[in-house]
Amino acid sequence: MLRSEEFWRAYVSLAVLLLGGLALVMPSGYSVGAVMLLLGSAVLLVKRPALGLTRRDWLVMGAMAGYAAIVMLEAWWAGLGVRGMDKPLRILLAVPALLLVMAYPPRLAWLWSGLALGAVLAGGMAGWQSLVQGVPRVEAFTHPIQFGNISMLMGMLCLAGLGWAVAQPRRRLWVALLLLGALGGVLGSLFSGSRGGWIGVPVILIVLYRSYGRELNYALKLAVLAALIGGATVAYAVPQIGVQQRVHQAVDDISRYVSGESRVTSVGSRFEMWRGASRLALDAPWLGVGSGHYEQAMRSLADQGVIDPGVLVYDHAHNEFLDTLARRGLLGLAVLLALYLVPMKLFARQLHAPDMERRALASAGVILPVAYIDFGLTQVFLSHNSGVMIYGFWLAVLWGSFKVKAAEVGAARR
Repeated sequence: MLRSEEFWRAYVSLAVLLLGGLALVMPSGYSVGAVMLLLGSAVLLVKRPALGLTRRDWLVMGAMAGYAAIVMLEAWWAGLGVRGMDKPLRILLAVPALLLVMAYPPRLAWLWSGLALGAVLAGGMAGWQSLVQGVPRVEAFTHPIQFGNISMLMGMLCLAGLGWAVAQPRRRLWVALLLLGALGGVLGSLFSGSRGGWIGVPVILIVLYRSYGRELNYALKLAVLAALIGGATVAYAVPQIGVQQRVHQAVDDISRYVSGESRVTSVGSRFEMWRGASRLALDAPWLGVGSGHYEQAMRSLADQGVIDPGVLVYDHAHNEFLDTLARRGLLGLAVLLALYLVPMKLFARQLHAPDMERRALASAGVILPVAYIDFGLTQVFLSHNSGVMIYGFWLAVLWGSFKVKAAEVGAARR
């Protein structure tokens, strides 16, 4: 019979496996593991395990709680009710999940397996819908942008896990599984046509190079570079994947916008929304115009001829940072940046950790906010359930696992 601690560690491991494995392949699949973690955190009220919280733990939880509090307060002030508080509340609910992970850390094999499984399934589903069913932009059970970007994120997290994989007894099997997950995640993004997720890939690759570059010999570095160039060339050259079409469309949209031919293409509409949000931010820099007045304020700019009326069909600025500035001003931007930059900085300190398992978690912990900053350039990612759930609960899992692994390494050295 399992002891209580063994049971709860198995429970958390399963929840983390499902958090990755089901994320994109069923309706609200990203919520299954998250809800399990949240419900499981109730055990902390009964058992009250010693968590040994440090200043860094409080900083991460403070960034999560601070962001949620400001966004919820602004939503209450704007009279948006539950509708406005729902998404930031999900970030706040990830805090007890983080504490549960600290108390009963998941087995890392389950964590990395879940990411690989989810990315492979996402890539397979995307390939089927695109190549067999003829879907022009794969969206599965969510929006194409959300699907593509989350798929790319999962693929990049699989690459971060390679450091863990090479430290395992069955390293070849684990390396192969995570590389397959990386391929699946990238393919899911490509078939979705979500260009915003492609922009940040070079930055993510720099993070990975900082983590593992010193362990690669010259020949392997050349092989990796050749594989990256070859993969990008194939993705662009094969028309069935759709990358070439999406790139040409972006170039054409920009050309038409600059010439004044059309302001309401895919890219041109974003430029107009960014122009409008920037204007609102300048008019109310400290606290913004408020979410309750955002659409009315944008309509007023359209009436004045500042922006094209065609973009009024969108209820946000398609840029996380400008949208936040317009709605919540510099205060809102500050808590948003803290949500991303605080954990990024804390994880980044261990990108060269001698213990490869800890380094893998640190790499993944840096990639998560880096990817979200990239996604936020062309989409208000945290305005979607999938966006807040993936960020909040994966931050909880990665930080909780990282903290426990760091404590284990420190104890082993003493």
